[in-house]
Amino acid sequence: MESHRARFVREEINSTTWEVPDKYRALKQIGTGAYGSVCSAFNDKTGEKVAIKKLHRPFQSEIFAKRAYRELRLLKHMKHENVIGLLDVFTPARGLEDFHDFYLVMPYMYTDLSKVRGLLTEDRVQFLVYQMLCGLQVCRTHRQGHAAWAVGPDSVPALSFPQYIHGAGIIHRDLKPGNLAVNQDCQLKILDFGLARHAEPEMTGYVVTRWYRAPEVILNWMHYTQTVDIWSVGCIMAEMINGKTLFKGKDYMDQLTQIMRVTGVPGPEFVNKLDSQEAKSYVSSLPHYPRKDFSTLFPRASPEAVDLLEKMLVLDAEARLTASKALDHAYFDGLRDPEDCPDPLPYDDSYDNATLPLEEWRRLSFKEVKSFVPFPRRDSKRRNTLTMSQ
Repeated sequence: MESHRARFVREEINSTTWEVPDKYRALKQIGTGAYGSVCSAFNDKTGEKVAIKKLHRPFQSEIFAKRAYRELRLLKHMKHENVIGLLDVFTPARGLEDFHDFYLVMPYMYTDLSKVRGLLTEDRVQFLVYQMLCGLQVCRTHRQGHAAWAVGPDSVPALSFPQYIHGAGIIHRDLKPGNLAVNQDCQLKILDFGLARHAEPEMTGYVVTRWYRAPEVILNWMHYTQTVDIWSVGCIMAEMINGKTLFKGKDYMDQLTQIMRVTGVPGPEFVNKLDSQEAKSYVSSLPHYPRKDFSTLFPRASPEAVDLLEKMLVLDAEARLTASKALDHAYFDGLRDPEDCPDPLPYDDSYDNATLPLEEWRRLSFKEVKSFVPFPRRDSKRRNTLTMSQ
């Protein structure tokens, strides 16, 4: 056992003790929050830069322990190149009796879409949107339970607790440029599936998030379906094409007004689908805005891009494209590869609604840490044909 311990190095970083295998060096804090902190590091054995998350006292209570277990389970399950997943998970503990901490190792991403400035060429927009949809398509069938994962807003692969919302499958519900990490080679990963919130002024994240939220989320006017994420993809694609935010509302009502000035105010058939009387009355009271001509809104875009945007930015969630249907669109002809969207394994959510003693959550977490097997990553030559800086 001592030889096992010799491979761990202890280091104090910003008043937090980190105990990591000696192959991880040059640790530098890059994010912190209520549930833990994140350091960048280099893996000496592979030469790659990684992000390591240390949970803050994961077994201090049943709630924290259940949260830590769920996060570990979900990250272990996310095995797709366009969704953040685990490269490694480790604990310095010798056994269950001294198991108090574990560390999550994820890919270090160069930047995120919120920091990418300037107009992007159509081939970059096409490739980035394609990867978003591939990531969402895989998440569509991950989870077989009755509830769905929503996530906290942020760009650092670190630190909030997912909450349940209506609908089946995993729903991100907070997709925005800051949650889409990109590397120099245009490789994209969706962040924050069940991960946590980087420390930031609360209202800043709140306001920015609103700009990409589907109208049904803004007003909470009907049950969410997975197409809430497709609305967000449409907003992000529009921003990449025009170089500016499509719907930059000052508040929720202004956000909705801006949306309807583009989509048009819906007719009685749509109004009847709304859950609340308040929402019905509000939408019915709006002045009549006709739907805008998208080819005028997006003069730089190809006809295929305009058509895809028209089918994603639809007010009625039931009429919006699903991720699968969007991937079948002509806009992605020549890019589509069946290997990009493999069939995912169903996610076992049997513990998600369980109430267990703290020690049982700790035992289950230890078992998950010890049973981790790295996901063999697929190399695609096409991935290296574009760069973010060209």
